[in-house]
Amino acid sequence: MVILENVNKVYNEGTTQAFEALQSIDLEVSEGECVILSGVSGSGKSTLLSLIAALDKPSSGKIVVNAELISKLPDLHASAYRAKTIGVIFQHFNLLESLSVEENVIVPLINSGLDMQTIKVMADRSMELAAISHKASQEVKALSGGEKQRCAIARALVHEPKLILCDEPTANLDRANSLKFIEILQSLHDMGKTIIIATHDPLFEGLSFVSKVLHMEDGRIENREQGAQSSE
Repeated sequence: MVILENVNKVYNEGTTQAFEALQSIDLEVSEGECVILSGVSGSGKSTLLSLIAALDKPSSGKIVVNAELISKLPDLHASAYRAKTIGVIFQHFNLLESLSVEENVIVPLINSGLDMQTIKVMADRSMELAAISHKASQEVKALSGGEKQRCAIARALVHEPKLILCDEPTANLDRANSLKFIEILQSLHDMGKTIIIATHDPLFEGLSFVSKVLHMEDGRIENREQGAQSSE
């Protein structure tokens, strides 16, 4: 599903301010796996997710997602790739505060060419999965943090992506809402979704549906630690 081969990311390359954000990353995530990228802030987790999402491009190396080479996609093709293949759940939600929950969820489908009846059905389905249907007509600015996160989940799911990327998804949530988010993730995993989560939240440690935990430090994957199937 996701393959990275010798991926490097250097910012300000060729200058005295050059910074190696990612170094020699090799990674393979199979379809249906849930993988945790752990590590402190600045370890490279979010940068790695942004490359898999084609929100940025690697300085060198190859990235293949769902049999598509996405390492050097032009912006237009990168947008099409995101609309077709992945859903992203951001740390700060990235919602349009003045719009309703339903309107935010519909946004990714605006240029899809689908008729409004189909879009409405897809939005209803994703809001139900994210347990936010009861707030469909509510403006986002009036929601709690947990409700905003569930709206963001519904938006990420609306186009039925095969791959879900989560960037520090519980950083702005209390423990109760973080646990609700994890319950939703488990249901998505049970549906066969491939999930990659960048987090340093200890709540993700030891979850039964996590396939493996990869620890990142200074832009490198330091070790590979299996989840519930570990024999260590």
